[in-house]
Amino acid sequence: MTSKEPYTAAAGQVRKVTENATEAWKQGAQRLTDQANVVSQLPQVDLNQPVEQYFEFVQRTVDLNRDLAIRWAELVNSLTGAARDRAESFSQIVKDQADTLAGMAAEQARKSEQAAQDQAEKAEQAEKDQVRLTEVAERDQAKRDREKAREPYADMTKSELSDELSNRGLPKTGNMSALIDRLVEADSSS
Repeated sequence: MTSKEPYTAAAGQVRKVTENATEAWKQGAQRLTDQANVVSQLPQVDLNQPVEQYFEFVQRTVDLNRDLAIRWAELVNSLTGAARDRAESFSQIVKDQADTLAGMAAEQARKSEQAAQDQAEKAEQAEKDQVRLTEVAERDQAKRDREKAREPYADMTKSELSDELSNRGLPKTGNMSALIDRLVEADSSS
């Protein structure tokens, strides 16, 4: 076994975990942006700080692994014989620490993904609430518009309504509400 193999294995494992964490973060961010693009009136979500904290954490992890690997390499190069056996146990410690840091990086990525998913769910709920409020407002406005359009005819008698329909060349049959509706429809189409 060469003196580089444990370092290479540990570095490869850290790289793999970091890549997986980065991919998970990227997918979570993509889902968030896909949903955020649908709703233009949602509160703006600032993910800059969590992203920056995550990459600072990854950089500290890489720096720590590099420092430990350099110390280990220096120690291995300076030791001979029985001291090499001790160095191998030290390399196991380095490997264990790398495993721990890799686990921490994966956990940080999971938390970031969960935060992105939570934000996406909030955005989706806000969109649904906005659509519902818009529909209610539109129905209320349509009702007010209909009532306002009926006002000019509200005080007229059935006979007066029939005369007005006759003047416009419209049918005069039906109850007063139907006559008023016919006049309102004629007003809106002219």
